Amino acid sequence: MLTDVRKALIGLVFTSTAGIGLAAWNGEPSQAQAPTPAPMVAGAPNQASAAPPVEFVKPKLRLEMQTAFNPGVSVLGEGARQFTRGVQAISGGQLRLKMLEAGGKVPSGDLLDAVVKGEIEAAYTHGGYAAAKSPALVLFASMPFGPTPEEYVGWMIDGEGGKLHAELYEKLGVHAVFCGVGGPEAGGWFRSEINGVTEFKGMRLRYGGMAAEVLARFGAVVVSGPAGEVFQKLEQGKLDGAEYSMPSIDRGRGFEKLGLFYYFPGWHQPGSVTDFYMRKDRWDALQPEQRVWIETACRANVAWTMARAPGEQARAVAFFRAAGISLRSWSPATLDALRETATEVLNDHADKDPDVRRTRDNMRAYLDATRAWRRLSQP
Repeated sequence: MLTDVRKALIGLVFTSTAGIGLAAWNGEPSQAQAPTPAPMVAGAPNQASAAPPVEFVKPKLRLEMQTAFNPGVSVLGEGARQFTRGVQAISGGQLRLKMLEAGGKVPSGDLLDAVVKGEIEAAYTHGGYAAAKSPALVLFASMPFGPTPEEYVGWMIDGEGGKLHAELYEKLGVHAVFCGVGGPEAGGWFRSEINGVTEFKGMRLRYGGMAAEVLARFGAVVVSGPAGEVFQKLEQGKLDGAEYSMPSIDRGRGFEKLGLFYYFPGWHQPGSVTDFYMRKDRWDALQPEQRVWIETACRANVAWTMARAPGEQARAVAFFRAAGISLRSWSPATLDALRETATEVLNDHADKDPDVRRTRDNMRAYLDATRAWRRLSQP
């Protein structure tokens, strides 16, 4: 049972922060509004100490949520656990998420369908899994030369990214909330050195999304398959190169045992957005305060995952160096060629899909403005 003091603090945070701050969020969370705080009166006792205990009158609610990232996975999986704990704490135990690990009921690639069909109540996942149904979601998940984590956070919260993100998912029958951010991935593991894009020709490479299309235009043989098979296929010589994830996640999978060349930066995915979603009618059926609890926990989780990732990658890179792994950087000419082709691929998609075009244009306008400011502001 919460103490009276803790209840009072939670009440103040909920009324003064959650309702007001989230109502102004471009991601368009629920319309629950906080009551206007009583004005401070000179000589009156401190408002926080005088606040009455908050009594929760709503019955407890338990939702089943499957994650695409097992809780032990650095940053992404940790974020899933952090989020569920946040919901419980913010709600004072009135709302709990029962987390199912990746593949607990359905494969991660089937989470959207499972939520829409009612097989699972909620999902914590990566937008790339839904890109087959809505190609514009790739721009939030795995966009070559796309936004950094910090830029995603700015665009999603201060720009119109959150609004576009929610609209794309609503067309698929779910209500989505921006709930975390992934750090830059590594550029991939390769059996040989890469001195230019011409060397991609004939190589068997495992990349996903638009990056796979980019490499295919240089003559690479793109090999599809789940991420869980990457290590084994590299070990068996069935792949000449592949990307997996952030260095901290690569470390957890034991890639140093392969002794391959490790390339940077991860041009194919400089950052990514993590999604929480529920079927639209089930989200709408939640009480207003329940929706705000989820939105508030997601906002806190965005900050936590963004803060967690850099240190985790630094520790992982130090580990790989100590293990004798050869860390390599793409040449400027290679990156220029990849960037030019990635732009062509994105523009081709935009010409075919109005949602891709609208999302691309909005993102570009935001990035152009904020990057101009960064160049001016940074020493």
